[in-house]
Amino acid sequence: MNLLFAVILGVVEGFTEFLPVSSTGHLTLAEKLLGLPIDDAGVTAFTAIIQFGAILAVILFFRADIGRLVAAWLRGLFAADARRNPDYRFAWLVIAGSVPIGVVGFAAKGLVSGPLRNLWVVAAGLILWSVVMFVAERVGRQSRPEESLTLKDALIIGVFQCIALIPGVSRSGATISAGLLRGLDRLSATRLSFFLAIPALVGAGAYEGVSEAGAVSSTVGWLPVVIGTVISFAVAYVSIAWLLRFVARHPITVFIWYRVALGAVLMVLLATGVLSAT
Repeated sequence: MNLLFAVILGVVEGFTEFLPVSSTGHLTLAEKLLGLPIDDAGVTAFTAIIQFGAILAVILFFRADIGRLVAAWLRGLFAADARRNPDYRFAWLVIAGSVPIGVVGFAAKGLVSGPLRNLWVVAAGLILWSVVMFVAERVGRQSRPEESLTLKDALIIGVFQCIALIPGVSRSGATISAGLLRGLDRLSATRLSFFLAIPALVGAGAYEGVSEAGAVSSTVGWLPVVIGTVISFAVAYVSIAWLLRFVARHPITVFIWYRVALGAVLMVLLATGVLSAT
């Protein structure tokens, strides 16, 4: 891993993390094209850790909202009157929606960092999940505002986030689709997707940083990790602002054509031996 590779991968992560196109799938493909061993423990850890830069961008972008939610949650823990605050309730829904990915992500770590790090999986995820995105936009009523969220909504959307552990599916694509299928309007589904990303990606990055510290030191190096994280932060901050404006006016189905085209091209390259799957 050299510094140029770290910059390239940081740009890929920052630009794709919150778009419904699968950042992990794009990082896996980019790492393969750069000649990196995608099933190496250090490279896998690098992929997870630089996502922390994108999460820092979310925290900075939504700092006022996050501060309000945290304050309301803390007040509600000690004062009954404060529990009537909608922010207290929403904070608990984010916590509840984050439980499934914490449980499944930990339990399936070996699968996610092993057999699923395969470009055939990425290609299949890109194409097959596009069908779900299409259905979500077509059948979702998109009539419910953020204030109507229930515990059932949060848990279902949290379970959908677990499916995004499969490279190619897309975490934002999974959670936004789930929100639309639950009848949420597109902007509310997207905002919830951002908030659910914070504990999920912070947890994944911290766990990989600690558990695979030795592998990172010996194969990737910490300077590329730092550079990749900083670049992903800068690029992600710009993409967040753009995505929120975009989804307010456009359906997520506009990303389907790109996903299907990339998945199809990837399958052709794999079938013809131009690329190997691992």
